[in-house]
Amino acid sequence: MILFTFVAGVACPAWAQGEGRAPALAREARLAGDAKRTRLIVDLDRAPAFRAFTLANPPRVILDLSDVTFTLKPDAGQLRRGLVTAYRFGVFAPGKARMVLEVSGPVAIDKAFVLDAVDDQPARLVVDLVKADADAFARSIATEAEQRTALPAAAVAAPPAGDTRPVIVIDPGHGGIDSGTSGYSAFVEKTIVLETALALRDRLEKAGGYRVVLTRTTDTFIPLADRVRIARTNRADLFISIHADALARGDGRARGASVYTLSETASDTESAHLADKENKADLIAGVDLSDETDEVAGILVDLAQRETRNFSALFARTLVGSMKAATRMHGTPLKSAGFRVLRAHDVPSVLVELGYMSSPDDLKQLTSEVGRDRMADAIAAGVTQFFAHKGAAGHQAVEDGASSPGR
Repeated sequence: MILFTFVAGVACPAWAQGEGRAPALAREARLAGDAKRTRLIVDLDRAPAFRAFTLANPPRVILDLSDVTFTLKPDAGQLRRGLVTAYRFGVFAPGKARMVLEVSGPVAIDKAFVLDAVDDQPARLVVDLVKADADAFARSIATEAEQRTALPAAAVAAPPAGDTRPVIVIDPGHGGIDSGTSGYSAFVEKTIVLETALALRDRLEKAGGYRVVLTRTTDTFIPLADRVRIARTNRADLFISIHADALARGDGRARGASVYTLSETASDTESAHLADKENKADLIAGVDLSDETDEVAGILVDLAQRETRNFSALFARTLVGSMKAATRMHGTPLKSAGFRVLRAHDVPSVLVELGYMSSPDDLKQLTSEVGRDRMADAIAAGVTQFFAHKGAAGHQAVEDGASSPGR
């Protein structure tokens, strides 16, 4: 395959350059060429270390850059030309940025290099793509080992010895290169859900009865499998994934919050579409999922245990009841769909859609401090009520068992 790590056109160890310096600024990006050969040019204030590789299903070109901050216009990724049908950019992991180029079909990386800044000309990252046949493209795809070096490692907090408090894992959706939806507004989902998650964490920690773990606390991308892994490694008693929805233009109007549990059969067409969209988060960030079935067979398993399924449903009902006092709920607030992030078979899990960013009324609530705090209070209250119900149910089960004949 073609795999580069360059600084000013000279190969160097991955991410070895620029330590101790401020991140390089990527200020402008543009495309040139046609359907046979297309060039991407990125202007920066200094030359970064980078590497480029290809992925399949769908075909993509990935550029990982060391210590780069993007200051491109928000709509820059909407540009398309030649072999590139779209591209996105953002933080992928601490100290690493990523550009994902969606391409029209099999391509080869013909050239990839960086030019130093000279006189009044900025440093430039240049990537030349050429049309390729399917066989050549297959040979160029990054191997699993090479792809793994590009993945961020999920941080897992070790439980303190003797700490028996329930563990709540809060999962702010999206992050980094994966911005989530915007509802055609100036806001992005990844920021709204992170702010709500942090507010929820503060309330639960202040209550003192829980140990709280977040899958991310900054604008960083975390693969879906790692989010599940964090919950299972921490032996979570609850997993709460937080998102916001949006309808496409022309799809009508909808508003209100919803709570989802896992089901392979979606409760309605909208739920199926939403799950399909959210399950593509790893593809959006340029993660290779070709070996997912074997790799995470012990993690992303069917949520089949009766106790876990029942507790997930109980928490979802409790949460909807609590949230009704704080925000407008969707007409059918309890839903189910096949979200990959809910597939920890031994952790009661729900996905909370805070509202629709495509609704002006919902967006006003989602982006206001008062609305965010009311939502965090309501979810925290739902957590407290859930454990009260769960404890009562467990206590009753013990009593029923003790009084049953033959026990």
